[in-house]
Amino acid sequence: MVAHNFEIKEDFYLDGEKIKIISGGIHYFRVVPEYWKDRLEKLKSLGCNTVETYVAWNVHEPTEGEFCFEGFSDLRHFIELAQELGLWVIVRPAPFICAEWEFGGMPAWLLNKEGMRLRTNTLPFMDCVDRYYKKLFQILTPLQVNYGGPIIMMQIENEYGYYGDDKEYLLTLKGLMEKYGAVVPFVTSDGPMEQTLRDGGLPGVLPMGNFGSRTTERFEVMKKVIGNRPFMCMEFWIGWFDAWECGKHNTSNLNENLKDLDDMLLLGHVNIYMFHGGTNFGFMNGSNFYDKLEADVTSYDYDAVITEDGQLTKKYFEFQKVISKYTKIPKVKFSTTIQRKSYGDLFVKRKVSLFSVLEDISKSITHPCTLSMEQLGQNYGYTMYRTSLHRGKQIEKCRILEAGDRAILFSNQKKVGIRYNLELDKEFDFEVQEDTVTLDILVENMGRVNYGVRLEEQHKGIRKGVAFNGMLHSNWTHYPLPLTNLEQLNFDKEYIENTPAFYEFEFTADEAGDTFLELEGWGKGCVFVNEHNIGRFWEKGPQRRLYIPAPFIKIGMNKIIVFETDGIVLDKISLKSIPDLG
Repeated sequence: MVAHNFEIKEDFYLDGEKIKIISGGIHYFRVVPEYWKDRLEKLKSLGCNTVETYVAWNVHEPTEGEFCFEGFSDLRHFIELAQELGLWVIVRPAPFICAEWEFGGMPAWLLNKEGMRLRTNTLPFMDCVDRYYKKLFQILTPLQVNYGGPIIMMQIENEYGYYGDDKEYLLTLKGLMEKYGAVVPFVTSDGPMEQTLRDGGLPGVLPMGNFGSRTTERFEVMKKVIGNRPFMCMEFWIGWFDAWECGKHNTSNLNENLKDLDDMLLLGHVNIYMFHGGTNFGFMNGSNFYDKLEADVTSYDYDAVITEDGQLTKKYFEFQKVISKYTKIPKVKFSTTIQRKSYGDLFVKRKVSLFSVLEDISKSITHPCTLSMEQLGQNYGYTMYRTSLHRGKQIEKCRILEAGDRAILFSNQKKVGIRYNLELDKEFDFEVQEDTVTLDILVENMGRVNYGVRLEEQHKGIRKGVAFNGMLHSNWTHYPLPLTNLEQLNFDKEYIENTPAFYEFEFTADEAGDTFLELEGWGKGCVFVNEHNIGRFWEKGPQRRLYIPAPFIKIGMNKIIVFETDGIVLDKISLKSIPDLG
């Protein structure tokens, strides 16, 4: 491995020669590892010489003190694959990444620590970052160009100018990175406004801009801050993400994209965000909160240069034409055989109510007060809260306090209401069957906010309590439901209509292909394919089908389990060969 020297002067230099950075974003944790090489080959074939990736802390330290760098988390392998293909790498290992990823990439267990102040130069936050960086940089340090690796730059924090102005925090992060071996140039990235660039930056560290339009104007603003240093758009937003209930799949104006790409390459350097978006598998989608919660859908297609399942788009070929004005397009043979496949209609084989198997898949915890997910030692999924209610048949002025994000209420296993988002804290009435009933509240964490000043408010479940007529109700049994142990489901137990339930399907595959699960006529929930959580669905859209990559499918018998919460179901699902993002 040959060592190199990457420098930032009035331009970028590699071994003393100017280099134009033409980069594209791929998040390794949103793509099955079996497809990493395919996506990187397609990036190189576009004309890019660099790949950029965030590093998601919650992927690598899902439980405090327990680290994972395998499978989807095998960051070393992803970077080494890039190097094998002759690509340079920009790594963004900040504790916070935004990225429309759950909690901006920070692990949820941080919220359960006394005195936690996120993204500040305080304890215990920096102690946790220090421990994480000590492990992370054991992988990143030897992969820098100075030691023969492909990493040319590292980002200190992400859009910090949109969040705060704690310079000591940024200096401490930089110091930790240096302490654990970072030697390549540091950068920051923020929105292209003077104030955000200054608040999120440090002396001697190159600020970069994140934007998707008006390149010449943006670079002029940046020049006031960066001086005689190179322009680079770290996130050239060529599309956008979707939230549930947003009405349609967001797409960009291709002609405007092409003009901005040309301007960026004429005046400076670019990282295309996203070259390939991928998928928010599991419960890892993020959310935004402005006037209300806006939870992101499972797909992170982003209207990117290649689709969620890696297909080349018109945007790909048009971008390639622009890039060819600035560099020679290499001929790349794609080494991974990928096909789309339809497996047809599948019919329910077995089904069982959540109420019937609750004790099988969850260990109960009793407490006088409602406990949040984090207090229960749970990060993601659902939590069932159970109590005995003896207030007569007419229940008045119920409020679910400091809860997130969606609650379904049951009286003796009969649904009596659904409260979502801003409704949770508002008073409502409902009727029950008897003077004394068992009240169950199934609460779904729909994804923690990944942007803005509400980060420290992201406790899920029911944090403060449930009140009736202004009085808090006591004595609760909690059932954490991260749904990581569905092999313990007993489908021989009772199925109860119009309750949250599990539905099992099977299909035989002669060959494995990428496919898309359609749940037309189903309400809300999540899906597991051969024990892989492929994400959430909701009848409100815009996303209508969930992507199942071929590596999740076995030759022979395959099992799909659908968990549906609202009692809106049919007897079938379908596996189609094309997506439907709305």
